Amino acid sequence: MGGTPVKVALAQVSPRFLDTPATLDKACSHIAEAAQNGADIIAFPETYLSAFPIWCAFAAPIRNHDYFCRFAASSVLLDGPELRKLAEAARAAGIWVSMGFNERSAASVGCIWNSNVIFNRKGELVNHRRKLVPTFFEKLVWANGDGAGLEVVDGDIGRVGMLICGENTNPLARYALMSQGEQLHLSSYPPVWPTRDPSEPTNYDLAEAIRIRSAAVAFEGKCFNAVVAGVVDSTTRAAIADGIPGGGELLDACDQGISLVIGPRGTTMASSTPGDETLLYCDIDLGECVEPKQFHDLVGGYNRFDIFQFHVDRRPRPPATFTDAAGSPLAQRQVITVAGDSQSGATHDDSQSGEERRD
Repeated sequence: MGGTPVKVALAQVSPRFLDTPATLDKACSHIAEAAQNGADIIAFPETYLSAFPIWCAFAAPIRNHDYFCRFAASSVLLDGPELRKLAEAARAAGIWVSMGFNERSAASVGCIWNSNVIFNRKGELVNHRRKLVPTFFEKLVWANGDGAGLEVVDGDIGRVGMLICGENTNPLARYALMSQGEQLHLSSYPPVWPTRDPSEPTNYDLAEAIRIRSAAVAFEGKCFNAVVAGVVDSTTRAAIADGIPGGGELLDACDQGISLVIGPRGTTMASSTPGDETLLYCDIDLGECVEPKQFHDLVGGYNRFDIFQFHVDRRPRPPATFTDAAGSPLAQRQVITVAGDSQSGATHDDSQSGEERRD
């Protein structure tokens, strides 16, 4: 059945370890390359900008302070120049871009989120979300996210949603996107994710885990799943080896993740070689999402909404809400600021700043 053709590019590439400007330049180069090769969208790995905190798996917290300080310094603000440059790259190339990044809080120099943004062809920010719960050792560096970005974006490449790494194991998070008519699901993963010494047979097999849940997402939602994992390069290995005794050898022994595209019937359409830097391309047809819905439409005829109810709270969660008396110097200063913003065409969103005024 004919539908909307979309060419997907998956950037299975490594960042410049904790070097945000260099990583951003590399990302922009890949964006331009993908566009030149006819891609409609390019997706980058989990926190590609500009490192996944693998050191947390290899060393005790008391030995990770230097890494964390460098990690915090390399993180970026949502409204900072780094993401503006990324938006311009998307606009100039005329391509959708999904980017994982370490987001710094404006309220705290030590609060960092595992975040992802999606820009459309015009360079407009159409989705921003933060990983709901950091997984296992990730809790040492990342704060909990909220439900504010659990949205499906409607665009010329269909209805697009995304989840970060282990969120793809969460059936509630998956259903939240499925229930919004998702057609193209994006999944981002790190390059490695050990749970034990890599030499132990019971260590986590990241590539196999990616395959299992990626097929589940696509098969249950009757959607396409574009999955991208990172890569460990020599600079990342050197940075871990320099700071953690035996860290380089541990990293060498880890199995790396895999990038792939899964169709709405749960079959693999394209896959990468783990550990290889590559742009993986795949042509998909959104019309293929229709036929399988006849069999198991979990947000339509194959469910019982009179029995099951599901609620999602997508309100952002600022760290504080301030209420100031009318006429106070602070309240007056805020009003002046808002008026100035209004004249310049900017918007003032109290839900993000946590500010509230009573007149």
